[in-house]
Amino acid sequence: MRILMLKHFSFDDESAIAGWAERKGHPYTLIEPPEQGTLPDLDSFDLLIILGGPMSVYEESRYPWLVREKRFIRSAAGAGKAVLGICLGGQLLAETLGGSVYRNVHKEIGFHPIGRTAIKHPLFEGMPERFHSYQWHGDAFELPPGAERLAYSDACPNQAFAYGPNILGLQFHLETTPACIEEMLHRWSDELKEAPYIQDAGRIREQLARTRDSHAMLHGILDNFEKVGAL
Repeated sequence: MRILMLKHFSFDDESAIAGWAERKGHPYTLIEPPEQGTLPDLDSFDLLIILGGPMSVYEESRYPWLVREKRFIRSAAGAGKAVLGICLGGQLLAETLGGSVYRNVHKEIGFHPIGRTAIKHPLFEGMPERFHSYQWHGDAFELPPGAERLAYSDACPNQAFAYGPNILGLQFHLETTPACIEEMLHRWSDELKEAPYIQDAGRIREQLARTRDSHAMLHGILDNFEKVGAL
């Protein structure tokens, strides 16, 4: 299984995904659309993983490469590729499939509880009914037509969705590592303002051990992409 990852900021840490791929014997390619002039052919990968980023999907005038990436994601989905979108990636996926992305009432930063809906889907099999995951986002997405809502939080009604048998969009960060979180806290400290769903740096650091459970859940989701035969 050949994996293509799209990375949108320099200190993002894909090691939880790369470690799973190496253990499973799956080759992976990592490219950065903000720096990459072209994107690869669709026949060069089986699973597309779209990572997060600090930009918004509607900021095309500020980030012109978004136009090219959206076109690429739409083509990959149309070609029947397996796709996993995370945070910005989930928002890009939602928009390209016909949904919309908007500024949420509340910004979510920190480790927040997420609940599953009653809908069961093979790509979300094994996920707990309630779990904590790292969040850092101010935008949210409306579901594309035909999508299935799989998870929610108090601040954000749509935390995960499935579209058909082989596409999954997540708003939360199961892949984040303590090192990446520390860099976020350092570089984006101005966003840690007092608000209902923003935890301070100390509270976030107290919960860094949760990333171990998050990585286990992420690896379960990646295993599911194999099990459903979507690749």
